[in-house]
Amino acid sequence: MVPLKSLSARLLVLTVFFVMVSEVLIFVPSVARFRMTYFENRLAAGHIATLALEASPTGRLDQHLTDRLLAQVGAQAIALNRRDGSALTLSVANPPQADSTIDLTQPDILLAIRGSFRTLLGKGNRVLRVLGPSTTDDAKTVEVLLDEAPLRAEMWDFGIRILELSIVISLLTAALVYLSLQWLLVRPMRRITSSMMNFREDPEDGSRVIGAGKRRDEIGVAERELAVLQETVRQALGQRARLAALGTAVTKINHDLRNILATARLVTDGLTASAAPEVRRVAPRLIDAIDRAIALCTHTLDFSREGAAPLSVSQFRLAALVEEVGIGLGHADDGTIIDSAIPPELMVEADRDQ
Repeated sequence: MVPLKSLSARLLVLTVFFVMVSEVLIFVPSVARFRMTYFENRLAAGHIATLALEASPTGRLDQHLTDRLLAQVGAQAIALNRRDGSALTLSVANPPQADSTIDLTQPDILLAIRGSFRTLLGKGNRVLRVLGPSTTDDAKTVEVLLDEAPLRAEMWDFGIRILELSIVISLLTAALVYLSLQWLLVRPMRRITSSMMNFREDPEDGSRVIGAGKRRDEIGVAERELAVLQETVRQALGQRARLAALGTAVTKINHDLRNILATARLVTDGLTASAAPEVRRVAPRLIDAIDRAIALCTHTLDFSREGAAPLSVSQFRLAALVEEVGIGLGHADDGTIIDSAIPPELMVEADRDQ
């Protein structure tokens, strides 16, 4: 049993619905055409029946033969109106009055459809006067008086046959469309959905990445794009795991390095009291460098726990910073001269340690 909320069930129901709508749209003009054909056949049969009057030497027929001819036609009266104004008539002994006149000399599809539904949904047995053109040169029109009940019975029989045929066609079409969509659309979509759910359980498992097919339609594109997306996510998760492990290692190194630098800082504090002038000159810079190294280790540890540290913005002389960097690089010892064109009074606003 297919769940009603599934895509397959919805496609099946929609297919049956649209086929039935199409059959209804075909049914309406078909019934109208059936009614028109019924009248045309009665007019043609009535025209043939009047030929017996032309063959009679007296131009008349006895009532028994007339009733038999009318029974064959299915009419209560027949009239053949000639172009010269004369008419040949056949009728029962007491012909009834017509309840409605139907003129086929000027056919109208809308009137035919409306008349068809009036006959189908009507009750009782109205007498219809049907007027239509004759197919011979010497006749103008043919008229017949018909009972509506036999016509209604045949129209209902025709409608039931159309309904049965529509049901068979709709079920057959729905089955074929269902199987086609099941194979071309639903099964691949289920495979994609299953792959997404399976990949969600363990994104780092490479075996859960969907295998891209060779289809060139939209489903094939979706499969290939999903495979690329899953592989990208898997690699990103693997890279994140490696970065996490690297961050843990860096944190440990920074922790140990900060302890070492703290010890060195304590040692260098005693250099400021040295009697050697050169030592006293270098000691402040060495202490400052150790302080910056300790601060860098501290910022690294803070970043690993809380994220990027906020900038510490201040104003300072850019020339002094350039000179300090040059000394820190050791260019003064190897004879390298740094020629800076920065004005000594130039002040900048930035994070000096960054």
